[in-house]
Amino acid sequence: MAKEINIDLGEMWGRIQSRMKEKGIDIDFPEGFGICCGDEGSRVKVVCVQPDLKESVEEMGKTHRDQVVMVRIDESTLKSLDDWVATGAVRSRSEAAALFIREGLKVRADELEQLRDALHEVEEAQVRLKTRAQEIFGKADE
Repeated sequence: MAKEINIDLGEMWGRIQSRMKEKGIDIDFPEGFGICCGDEGSRVKVVCVQPDLKESVEEMGKTHRDQVVMVRIDESTLKSLDDWVATGAVRSRSEAAALFIREGLKVRADELEQLRDALHEVEEAQVRLKTRAQEIFGKADE
């Protein structure tokens, strides 16, 4: 005979949140989010990042940045970059943008690795296609 177990996920989540907050990790979900409401289709990715950027800023100072990337940003993002510069934490908009691009890429490293695997598969398929085309039509290099 199966034993029925009742678990209050809301209460459990509250305890998890509290313990994580003690460790400096603050996670909050909007009201009605699936994690507490039995919506098994909801997925959550929790990423832990350092609570301060000191180490990242120091690392930026040690790294030679010689690659130029032009980006268009909205006014709000520009204001935020200017605010970071005004604090003295970074020396320029460029440094602030580079810092936050780097931090964002760290956060999404798992997804990027999956995309790199897929890209590698595409590149291998392109090589096979080119080789097969050369077999059928003859060498184009001659």
